[in-house]
Amino acid sequence: LLVDAGLRDGMRVLDIGCGHGDVTLLAAQLVGAGGHVLGIDRDEGAVVAARARAAGLGLANVGFAPGDLGALSIDQAPFDAVIGRRVLMYLPDVVQTLGVLARLLAPGGLMAFQEHDSSGMPICATPMPLHTRASGWMWQTVAHEGGDIRIGLHLRDALMRAGLRVEAVRAQATIITPEQPHRITDIVRAMLPRMVAAGVTTAEEIDVDTLDARLAAERETTNGACIWELIFGAWARKPR
Repeated sequence: LLVDAGLRDGMRVLDIGCGHGDVTLLAAQLVGAGGHVLGIDRDEGAVVAARARAAGLGLANVGFAPGDLGALSIDQAPFDAVIGRRVLMYLPDVVQTLGVLARLLAPGGLMAFQEHDSSGMPICATPMPLHTRASGWMWQTVAHEGGDIRIGLHLRDALMRAGLRVEAVRAQATIITPEQPHRITDIVRAMLPRMVAAGVTTAEEIDVDTLDARLAAERETTNGACIWELIFGAWARKPR
């Protein structure tokens, strides 16, 4: 996505909601020693971990800072690109946020985001009730927390309303087969306290210690394929 969107050597890039720096480090490879990537995240623990990763790799073209968009000063602008993964879906006003970010972009600057979308998911060749329930636990929790679970289908409109010129929107799918599982149980385990707090399910219903085996058995029994989720990518430019 970043390559196709136009991230290249020498760019100054801002990665919002950087977490442990996965996307930040990818961008750092693309901008090279002549560029620089700044990752920001509200979670100070994640920022500390991201800094340690960058230091371990000996990268001098990466920086990380705790805080949200309000922590950015105009002195740090302009950026050549603003990027992010799975961050817009959690914002209360995506268009307003994109507008703030656009002001930090140089004229002609790039904005590229990847967001997961639950629309119509999962789609299975044959019914897979447990997989469908597990998907529901996840997405209902995100929706309860205020997340936009159809953000992928809203990306184009949000970018345009923020005054940006959309260049492309695309989607890819995560596919599950008996030979090709997905880390559903790991995700459910990590989200379990949130699921219970949201009232979406109970620990007894999930029975996370047996969930992986039950999911595997269902895949083997149905012997079918399932589209687990859609991952949208979109990029746009600030008018010159």
